[in-house]
Amino acid sequence: MGRGVWFVGAALAAVLALTGCATVNGGGGGDRGGGAVPGKAGSPSSASADPEPSGYAQPEDWTDPQRWAALPRGKRTDERGSEVEFPHTTEGAVAALAAANTSVIEGNRSNVDEQLRLYHSYVAKEDQSEAAAERVELGSIDNGKAISREMGLKSGAPMPSGAYMRSHVVGFKVVKASPDQVTMWLLSRVTQKAGETVAEKGSYTRLIIGTKWDGTDWKLSVSASRQAQQDVQGQTEPKMVAPGDAEFNAVGWTAIREAS
Repeated sequence: MGRGVWFVGAALAAVLALTGCATVNGGGGGDRGGGAVPGKAGSPSSASADPEPSGYAQPEDWTDPQRWAALPRGKRTDERGSEVEFPHTTEGAVAALAAANTSVIEGNRSNVDEQLRLYHSYVAKEDQSEAAAERVELGSIDNGKAISREMGLKSGAPMPSGAYMRSHVVGFKVVKASPDQVTMWLLSRVTQKAGETVAEKGSYTRLIIGTKWDGTDWKLSVSASRQAQQDVQGQTEPKMVAPGDAEFNAVGWTAIREAS
């Protein structure tokens, strides 16, 4: 497992790798390691979970995103607290993956809690197994310790007051869409804070991902992830830049507007 993925809090990328749906690799923010985590169907997709490229600074002048989307909400919240059952539309697929890539580690809520929540709520049933769940749990424990060390916190203990690690999607780029399967890039903002008096640190992650309709909802799956990798073969990865940066428009990102 690439250290950078866990240290910047790319929870969804980590779950995909541990269940065999993805290969996690380092990239533009400097080499933090990376590699495949084999699963029962190989590692067909890739996730780039890197800090902002070296020397990148968000421009002071705001440039309005040319493309905005107000994503639909899921019909309900499941027993693990995850938003589920999104509309059977491309926008519904984007919303489902945005929800699946939103995570919060703070207080008594641990890395293990978040990884298992994402796994059980968003991975397709045919790709779930006791072995995969165990990989997620054990990997979450080990890498939760790494997160604590990186942040200078006590390993295995709840985060202190004012400390957190959060991830949420700020942009997306649909690559290919059919009624029952969608491939897209996700751009997420990840923030971490080691305590009330410690400055917040931020970075961006970029993930190529596929989702398929299972009859009631959009789910992550090995087959959809494999198709996503094929869909972008030979294409250039969209640059990780903040909404408000003119390059956000140039590379084709769509910004997400909070639903009212």
